[in-house]
Amino acid sequence: MLHGEDSCAAVEDGGEEDQHRPLILERIEKETGRTWRTVLSQRLRKHCSCTPEKAKSRILSFFPVLQWLPRYKLRDWILGDAMSGVIVGILLVPQSIAYSLLANQDPIYGLYTSFFASIIYALLGTSRHISVGIFGVLCLLIGQVVDRELALAGYLPESSLSGNDSSVPLAGNDSGVVGCDQSCYAIAVGATVTFTAGIYQVLMGLLQVGFVSVYLSDSLLSGFATGASLTILTSQIKYLLGLKIPRPQGWFTLFKTWYGLLSNLGNTNVCDLITSLVCLAVLIPTKELNDRFKSKLKAPIPFELFVVIIATLASHFGHFNAKYGSGVAGVIPTGFLPPQMPMWSLIPNVAVDAFSIAIVGFAITVSLSEMFAKKHGYTVDANQEMYAIGFCNILPSFFHCFTSSAALTKTLVKESTGCQTQLSGLISALLLLLVLLVIAPLFYSLQKCVLAAIIVVNLRGALRKFTDIPCMWRANRIDAFIWLITMATSALVNTELGLLVGVLVSAFCVLGRTQRVQVLELGRAMTREHYEDLASYKGLQTHPDVAIFRYEAPIYYANQNLFKKSLYGCVGLDPVKEKSRCVKFQNSKRQEEAAGVPTSNSDEKEAEVPPAVTLMMNTASRQLRRVVIDCSAVLFLDTAGVNALKEVRKDYGELGVVVELAQCNTSVLDTLERGGYYSNQKGGNAGENRTIFFTIEDAVLHVQSPSTPNGDCDKS
Repeated sequence: MLHGEDSCAAVEDGGEEDQHRPLILERIEKETGRTWRTVLSQRLRKHCSCTPEKAKSRILSFFPVLQWLPRYKLRDWILGDAMSGVIVGILLVPQSIAYSLLANQDPIYGLYTSFFASIIYALLGTSRHISVGIFGVLCLLIGQVVDRELALAGYLPESSLSGNDSSVPLAGNDSGVVGCDQSCYAIAVGATVTFTAGIYQVLMGLLQVGFVSVYLSDSLLSGFATGASLTILTSQIKYLLGLKIPRPQGWFTLFKTWYGLLSNLGNTNVCDLITSLVCLAVLIPTKELNDRFKSKLKAPIPFELFVVIIATLASHFGHFNAKYGSGVAGVIPTGFLPPQMPMWSLIPNVAVDAFSIAIVGFAITVSLSEMFAKKHGYTVDANQEMYAIGFCNILPSFFHCFTSSAALTKTLVKESTGCQTQLSGLISALLLLLVLLVIAPLFYSLQKCVLAAIIVVNLRGALRKFTDIPCMWRANRIDAFIWLITMATSALVNTELGLLVGVLVSAFCVLGRTQRVQVLELGRAMTREHYEDLASYKGLQTHPDVAIFRYEAPIYYANQNLFKKSLYGCVGLDPVKEKSRCVKFQNSKRQEEAAGVPTSNSDEKEAEVPPAVTLMMNTASRQLRRVVIDCSAVLFLDTAGVNALKEVRKDYGELGVVVELAQCNTSVLDTLERGGYYSNQKGGNAGENRTIFFTIEDAVLHVQSPSTPNGDCDKS
C-alpha cells in the first residue's frame, strides 16, 4: 500500500519538492482574429486560382492514365497485362450475357456495359488491379427497378423480354422515342437509373465526400452482398426450371418468389431442368478445381466459356427452342446502337433507387481498390474513384448500358494472372469489341437456363459466408450481429432496405458501445508511476485516501447520466442521495428538538459534526476524501458532458471530497475552458486558478498535499 504520510513527507522534503510539482506545459497560441470572410476568401483563393502548374496537376490527377502510361515498363509489364486482359475478357463474355438476364435486359446490353466501363475506368481510375463491369448485386437492384417501371408503364409481366413483341406508345417520352417494345423500354429505364446514379457519384466526388466509404464496414457490405446473393439465387431458379413467372415487387420478395415457384412447379420445362443440372454438374466441380489449383495454374481455365459454346451448339442443332419451348437469348445484333438520351421524365421515379445503387457501387469499388492497393503497396484516391465510377455510369448510359462497378471475382482473376496496370482493361475491351462486331449473333440459341446456372455458380463465394458465422461470432459479436441483421433484412425484407438498416444498426452499435462503458477504478504499479484497472491486473496498489477512476468513452448528451451513475456506483456513494439523507436527518433532529425530545451526548456530537466529516465514503474499507478522474480515454466532451463534470465536482465538493481531472487531451481542455469548468473553481477565474495535470501521479500528489484542504480545488 502507498501511505499518504510517506507522500507528504516527500513533499515536505525540500530536496525532492521540485520533483513533485505538476508538469507544466505551455500551449501554442492558435491564430485568432480571422473572420469567416477571411477564411472563405483564403479557401476560394486557394481552390479557384489557376496557374499552369496547378492546371497541369489537376489534369493529371483527373486522368491518371496520363501519369502511369508514360512510365509504362513495356518489357516487364506487357506480358502480364496482355494475359490478364485476355483471360478477363473471355470471362466477361458469358458473365455479361448472364447478368443481363438478372438486370432484366437483353444480352447485348450487358456486353455494351462491360465494354464501355473497362475503357472509361482505365482512363480515370486510380487502381491498377480492379476490374470494372457488371456486378451481380447492382444488376439485381437494376432489375427490380426495371420490373417496377415496366409494370407501371402497362407492359405485361413477362419473364422473357426477347420473346415479347408487345408495343406500348410512350406518351410524353422526353427521350424522343415515340414507341418501343418491352426490351426497348427496359433498357431506357436501366440507362436512366444508371445516368442518375452516375450523377450522384460525380456530385459526391465534387463535394469531396469520398470518406463516406469508411462508414460502410466490411461486415455491413459482406452481409448486404450475402443477403442480395440469396435474392439473386432465388430469382434464377425460375430460369433453371424453365418457368415463366413474373418477378414479384415490393417487400418480402424472397417469400413471394418461392410461393410462385412452388405454385408453378408442375409447369417445369424438362429440357431446361436437364440442361441446368448438367451445367451445374460441370461448372461447380470445375470451379472448385480452379480455386484449388489457382496457385499452380498460370491462368484459370475458362470453363464458363466452354459450357456456353457447347450448350449453344447443342441448343442450336437440337432445336430446343422450337421442340421443347426452351427460353433462349434470342437475336443479339452486331455493332452499336445509336446513342440515346435518358428519359428525363422518369428521373423523379427512380431518384431514390439510383441513390442506393450509387452508394453500393461506390462502396464496393472503393473497398476493392483500397484492398488491392494496400496489398501491392500503392495508394488510391477515394474521390477520384468516385469520379471514375460516376463517369463509368454517366457516359455509357447514353449508349444503352446499365450500372457498373468493380467486381471481386474478376478482380481476383485479373490480379492472379499478372495484371500490372489498367492496360489489361483496355485489352479486355478489345476482346469484347470483337465479340460485339462479329461473334455476338452466334449466341442466338443459348438457353437462359445456362446463363442462370453461370450466375448461381458465381454466387458460391458469397454463400460460403454462412460457414464463417461461428468464426465471426467468436471474433467480434457486434460485427457478427451487424452482418446477420443486414443479411437477413436484405434477403427477407428488401434489398435496398437492407443497406439502410445495416448503416443504422452499425451507427447504433457504435453509440451503444458508449452507453455500456463503465467507470474503472485504477491502481498503481509497484515499480513505476503507471495506473491500470484494478479488476484486470494483479499486484496493483491503491492510495489510502485517494481513488483514481477512468472512463473509456466520450462524455456527451447521450451518456452523461450513465457516466455519473457509473462513477457514483464505483465510488460507493451517490452524493445527491447522501445530501438528501443528510437534509432529512437534520430536519428530523430539528423536529425532535422542537418537540422537546431529549438527546444523548453522543447524538448531539454526531449532529454537530460537519457533513465533510460525517459523510466520508467507505470504498474497500478505506476512508476516501479525494477522487482523481483519468480523462485520457475521453475523446471529446459536449456541453452536457462539461455540465456533468461540473455537477460531479460540485456534489462531491459539498461532501468534502476533492475531484480533479488528469490527462485531458487538448480538445477536452478547450471544451472545459469554453464551458466554464475552471471558472467555477473557488477563488478566481479560469485563467489564474486552474491546474492542469498531465499525469495521474501529478494529480494524486497534488490532492494529497497538506495545502489542499478537503473540498478546496484551488491551486496551491
